Amino acid sequence: MMFVDPELKPEALSPLVLAYVGDAVYELFIRTKLVAHPAKVHDLHQMAVKYVQAASQAQIVHNWEPELTEEEREVVRRGRNAKGGVPRHGDVVEYRYSTGFEALLGHLYLTGQLERLLELLNTIHPTMDP
Repeated sequence: MMFVDPELKPEALSPLVLAYVGDAVYELFIRTKLVAHPAKVHDLHQMAVKYVQAASQAQIVHNWEPELTEEEREVVRRGRNAKGGVPRHGDVVEYRYSTGFEALLGHLYLTGQLERLLELLNTIHPTMDP
């Protein structure tokens, strides 16, 4: 299911806007996967945080790199190089790669490439294990 305005022009959006949407897409994906494991909401939230943190996202996009198309690599590069704030705590390089990761997810979602989006996301297997 998509909630995209048909008049939206994804190619005209900044990488940070793509990342903004990609963050929501990824959060929903992780939460949906985790609820398959019966647990208290607090525990679900704690596990989700482990998957949505910058370090985890950076590692995932590095794992995907050999499989990405040239267009997808360019979206990641643009997201990685976008000028935006970085957290006071944490690794700047990881944060930049996580922005590239989120920009790619936002791009795939907003351009209607749902099959490819799911192909990539389904390589991630969140569990309730610590």
